[in-house]
Amino acid sequence: MGFKDRVVLISGGGTGIGLGAARLFADEGAHVVITGRREEKLKAACGQAGDACSYVVGDVTNPEDCAHMVAETVQLHGKLDVLVNNAGVIGNGGVADTTPEEFNRVMQPNVYGVYNLTHAAVGELVKTRGAIVNVSSVTGTRPYGNLLAYCASKAAVSMMTQTMALELAPQGVRVNAVEPGVVRSELHRVTNAVPDYDAFLERSSQTHPLGRHGNPEDVAAAIAFLASDKAGWITGECMKVDGGRHMTSLR
Repeated sequence: MGFKDRVVLISGGGTGIGLGAARLFADEGAHVVITGRREEKLKAACGQAGDACSYVVGDVTNPEDCAHMVAETVQLHGKLDVLVNNAGVIGNGGVADTTPEEFNRVMQPNVYGVYNLTHAAVGELVKTRGAIVNVSSVTGTRPYGNLLAYCASKAAVSMMTQTMALELAPQGVRVNAVEPGVVRSELHRVTNAVPDYDAFLERSSQTHPLGRHGNPEDVAAAIAFLASDKAGWITGECMKVDGGRHMTSLR
């Protein structure tokens, strides 16, 4: 898709979809900067993505960290062309058993994190007439029981995508999102969101019409397309990358 000499900043780039995107952008010639809270994961990810990848340790829930991520990227490469807001967490629970603390734990990285990093980066993206790709979820448009905070957070991401797209279009900045279904990653494992992760993935062959769960590379390809010149007349799009999951009945 051609990202030679473009500069891409990816939050949550140490594992899963973020790592898949980092590898793909690097393979396509981009300079990639990944961010996250766990330095050991970022080091390992850069080892996989190659010499074109570097990292900045930070937390997207902290506005000062986000400003630092952008400043370090621009200091290293002189500009910023693409922002991928990927960092996020998941949590189980409905309205009766989700505590205010748990609700906030999910909202902070998933919603405020997208705002914080985009707020820090938008000035640089205007300079390059760049692109933003947010990682939302099929849960942003489809309700699922026992996922109150997560569904609400991803609905917010999809709506922020569209409002930012309207705001920034006159300045030449495109804003889109991907809405993945179940993707093999650390997302569910790190919080023990499902008791048997392998069985959970196996059930995805039945809940996703294409008959399998997703892989990070599936979503990374969509992210790269939306960030590329091939999508130059696309903005405000929330692209389903879910094996058809959004079409299935809730019954």
